[in-house]
Amino acid sequence: MSTPAPESRPLLLLVDDTPANLALLHGMLKHDYRLRIANGGQFALQLAQQQPLPDLILLDVMMPEIDGLSVCRQLKQMALTAEIPVIFLSGKTQEADEINGLAAGAVDYIHKPLSPAIVEARVRSQLELQAMRRALKMHNQLLEERVQQRTQELVKMQDATIMAMGVMAELRDEETGMHLKRTQEYVRLLAQQVASHPRFAAELGPRQIEWMAKSAPLHDIGKVGIPDAILHKPARLTVEEFAVMQRHPTLGRDIILEVERIVGEESDFLRYAREIAYGHQEKWDGTGYPQGLAGEAIPLSARLMALADVYDALISRRVYKPPFSHEMAVKIIHDGRGTHFDPDLVDGFLRVATEFQAIAEQYCDPEDPPLADIALAGVR
Repeated sequence: MSTPAPESRPLLLLVDDTPANLALLHGMLKHDYRLRIANGGQFALQLAQQQPLPDLILLDVMMPEIDGLSVCRQLKQMALTAEIPVIFLSGKTQEADEINGLAAGAVDYIHKPLSPAIVEARVRSQLELQAMRRALKMHNQLLEERVQQRTQELVKMQDATIMAMGVMAELRDEETGMHLKRTQEYVRLLAQQVASHPRFAAELGPRQIEWMAKSAPLHDIGKVGIPDAILHKPARLTVEEFAVMQRHPTLGRDIILEVERIVGEESDFLRYAREIAYGHQEKWDGTGYPQGLAGEAIPLSARLMALADVYDALISRRVYKPPFSHEMAVKIIHDGRGTHFDPDLVDGFLRVATEFQAIAEQYCDPEDPPLADIALAGVR
């Protein structure tokens, strides 16, 4: 078997205030290890932090100024040296002495006078254990990285699936374009803006906000059940046609309930998706549909979606209307405070209205002019 190159051998730090003990240890270990020597506790603390760090420390217990127990405790408190194994060397042989040494952070305790065979065997065993600990740590880090990578892949796949389901519904309505992405970002922005409000704080933690935003693209999934003749009609709907259109929130809820049934369990994401699909056409004053809910009986996720959806509908071109200006959309939402919309959500919207406009411009439909170019005079 070839002898390891000197620079690849483990590095030991030998600490003892007695020259004879240091000489003995040096003679025992010099052939197999690189050695660093300290004749006191303070010097040992300095050498322990020098690169390359020691792989193992052999530490005398009884030393002047700073004893070995204090040195070991300090080593274990420093992030740089906390994981370096320490073996105590001591002439104190009582059980309580060993217990104190192990309690201070040592991995082993060797009695003096030193036996070369015992010292060499204990050192070798601890170095092997340290090597296994390092290998296990690296293995765990690799596994964690792989789990994080796989989780990111699953999240991307989930996001893509959610968006695809929303697009499936929106493709029925050819003029909505980037509507899904815009409303998703509006919901996230508005939820973050009002998250500290006493009425909303308990429901709008970072995780809840993220799930609500992820669910937003499914708000109109029930449109898949609305006939094209009604969905694409360029004129005002008749009373009968509007009654059919009003079914899409219920259809959306039923689709998501069926997904929950197939999955076999509820989840926050699906709950928010169901709330948004079923409740985003409700109004604060109870005049919305399909249930005619009012006030806080409407789920918060649906109230957020309602404001986001209306803002985007106002600024977007539709078969039945041209796009409104941002200023007009803001005015209409302001005027709907306490009737169409939760008043505190409107207040939050007004604080970030310019950021809504920025989102609208970032994810605008290719055929639409920038909001800044839509003159109020051109709004019908």
